[in-house]
Amino acid sequence: MTYRVEATRAGERTDFDKLVVDVETKASIVPRDAVASAGGTLVELFGLARELNVEAEGIEIGPRFEEVVTGEGLDIRIEELDLTVRSFNCLKREGINTLAQLVNLTEHQLMNIRNFGQKSVDEVLEKLVERNLKLKDGVPGADSAYFYEANEE
Repeated sequence: MTYRVEATRAGERTDFDKLVVDVETKASIVPRDAVASAGGTLVELFGLARELNVEAEGIEIGPRFEEVVTGEGLDIRIEELDLTVRSFNCLKREGINTLAQLVNLTEHQLMNIRNFGQKSVDEVLEKLVERNLKLKDGVPGADSAYFYEANEE
């Protein structure tokens, strides 16, 4: 079984995702039954995860991504990124003035900015990579931006 998540659009809204699941099975089981069985297993596992708490023996719960990471260079104004006029104006109109504010967004959030399309997102990503930065991951529970060191020793 393989899956992928694709961005999809409904009218003017671009904040939807479509899940595409490809299922290959042996002749002895119907794909619908295989997916139903896997779904049942997932429900059972998620039920166990729901019952976890901090005191659960043998379980280490990592840090939550709640704080906005600040680092050297994140107080730089977006003017210094040398973005195209369109990208720059869209960000300014949304009140995004610094790198700290920019890296605190997900790619999905950028796509929801009026007149900010995939080319603008790609441009921003490229400019951030040049500074060893990236956008906040669009993973549920990851509530903060972060940066990484490309030449970390």
